[in-house]
Amino acid sequence: MKIGIMGAGQLGRMLGLAGIPLGLTFRFLDPSPNAPASAVGEQIVGEYDDPHVLERFADDLSLITYEFENVPMESACRLQALGKLVLPPPIALETAQDRLIEKQFFRSQGIPTPPFRPVTSYEELREAVRTVGLPAVLKTRRFGYDGKGQVVLQTEAELVPAWEALEGSPLILEGYIPFQRELSLIAVRGLQGELAFYPLVENHHREGILRLTLAPAPNLSQSLQQEAEEYGRRVLTALNYVGVLAIEFFEKEGHLIANEMAPRVHNSGHWSIEGATTSQFENHLRAILGYPLGMTTPRGHSAMINLIGSWPSPETVLAFEGAHLHLYGKPPRPRRKVGHITLTAETIEGRDALVEEIRQQHIVDF
Repeated sequence: MKIGIMGAGQLGRMLGLAGIPLGLTFRFLDPSPNAPASAVGEQIVGEYDDPHVLERFADDLSLITYEFENVPMESACRLQALGKLVLPPPIALETAQDRLIEKQFFRSQGIPTPPFRPVTSYEELREAVRTVGLPAVLKTRRFGYDGKGQVVLQTEAELVPAWEALEGSPLILEGYIPFQRELSLIAVRGLQGELAFYPLVENHHREGILRLTLAPAPNLSQSLQQEAEEYGRRVLTALNYVGVLAIEFFEKEGHLIANEMAPRVHNSGHWSIEGATTSQFENHLRAILGYPLGMTTPRGHSAMINLIGSWPSPETVLAFEGAHLHLYGKPPRPRRKVGHITLTAETIEGRDALVEEIRQQHIVDF
């Protein structure tokens, strides 16, 4: 069976690695030649919105999925018009691609979000600040990730430079949440509506980029996990979703506030390759193929450290007991995710000791 994947980055690469043992083959579409996933399947180099490229990509595929959420909605619908099953459904793309629509969707499902207002002019920005208050975050409604396309506002004196930096794109102003920590949920829904959830994980960012994930999240209460799963259930059901979906949350005073979602496998779920009974990548493939979902039970305690811009020597990393190295085949570049390390241990104390040793030895800057 041949699966088509829109995008050929590291997420596509890891989907391919998870699918090969299941007897699957892959074709990837990406405008960048020799993208990371080309190592595990055929790659067609072309633009996502080129009708001729889409027809060539879709030929003889059993079904199509995607590894990033900025696939053009029109392209996903065109592939459906060619008679191909596209999962997750394109409505999930449409919802997640626009931060305003995404926040409105969360609210429609009874899921708390930060206060927000749309911004299309400098006058609207000033009015939004009066309504939402400061501090706040001004963001582009579309695109933007890893801290790009957003400006934190602390004072009114910062409004003009923030507007000038982002002017030209539809914007959203979101109130700043004084949260205790950032958490995320990896959720899975199968073709028949069956559900599975991984434990909430704790995420640590710097410069807008995920640096460290702890799985399961330390001091994770059953009530907080249940709250996350209920919100995940509402999202998956409302979208008639099939596949893996990630929801990022702020925790404040023992409850969750939704930040954003990603209709795909997610960076904060990479720990599951070694740290869970079934990885998020295998479970995504199981879901879209109609196979039984795999168990999401953690294998002890894990940490995932992103490698940003460069990577240490493999022998240095692999000298640590419980360390697993994943390099993505991407040339080094500042702020670029070029790989990750997963650390696994039987206990929280063992996991945390590994993380601290990696930090103290300056093997990775996180």
